[in-house]
Amino acid sequence: MQDRENDAMNTQRRLCAVLLVLVLNAACSSSADDFDTALHEAEVLAWRESRRASLMAPTGFLNLAGLFWLEKESSTFGSSPDNDLVFPPAADAHAGDFHLTREGVVMVPRTGVAVYSEDEAVTEMLIADDTTDNPVMITHASLAWTVIKRDGRYAVRLRDFEHPALASFPDLTYFPIDPSWKLEATLERYEQPQRVSVSTVIEGLGWNPDSPGVAVFEKDGDTHRLEAYSSGERLFFVFGDRTNGRETYPAGRFLYAAMPGEDGRLVLDFNRAYSPPCAFNDFSTCPVASPRNRLPIRIRAGELFDRDAYVGTVVGN
Repeated sequence: MQDRENDAMNTQRRLCAVLLVLVLNAACSSSADDFDTALHEAEVLAWRESRRASLMAPTGFLNLAGLFWLEKESSTFGSSPDNDLVFPPAADAHAGDFHLTREGVVMVPRTGVAVYSEDEAVTEMLIADDTTDNPVMITHASLAWTVIKRDGRYAVRLRDFEHPALASFPDLTYFPIDPSWKLEATLERYEQPQRVSVSTVIEGLGWNPDSPGVAVFEKDGDTHRLEAYSSGERLFFVFGDRTNGRETYPAGRFLYAAMPGEDGRLVLDFNRAYSPPCAFNDFSTCPVASPRNRLPIRIRAGELFDRDAYVGTVVGN
């Protein structure tokens, strides 16, 4: 685990260096008139580098190898096909059991099975889920898993640090960088933040984020509105447009923006719009663009959908 943490830190340092080089090149090669455009391009290119690195990181989405919803009080897990939850071949044949309790998910490994939490051997453990302050990651051979909680339901999310997708993943593809899609917007705040309902790619599973209001922007003389979701110090958008299905991911794309100040002003840079994790595998619980956030225009900016980049299902292979 320490090696993976060091790799992640080194990746961050490389990305910072890339951003610095791109910005310096933009400054040296541009006049005052076009510096903003060159700087914007450099920033978007650096963001693209960080986007790929994030996907391929140990906690990214390319190494996902399974998502198991816990429906029974007790479920066995391991690589043998007679388990309730069948893990990839790297796992012991009969690795242990998961138990649903009032407190959450308790894991009990079988005697002799090497299972760790933060490099400490585990015999029995309540796996704090991803909605808690300190979620737990369990490791076993090349595998790791966490517990996620969605809409009152628990699932085990499985990773494989030797996932073949990490070696064969193609370059991400994008529309050309277009500064005209970096737009000023205004957040029209609700009197009080509202809890809203958003569908996900998993049938019957909803997502209920808090929305502080609606971002209003203009493009080519028309006014458009996007419902914003609170995400820490940022706003998060799940939006659809008329590129979905042919050029971009059918269920919509994601976009972040800095939280506005008192004046409500913010910037929506659609050059940083990107595909959700479910564009790459079956093991994500992505929200999809609601009818409220489906724009009647073609946003030819940001990440394209590449079906060759789909990782698919590897459990049991």
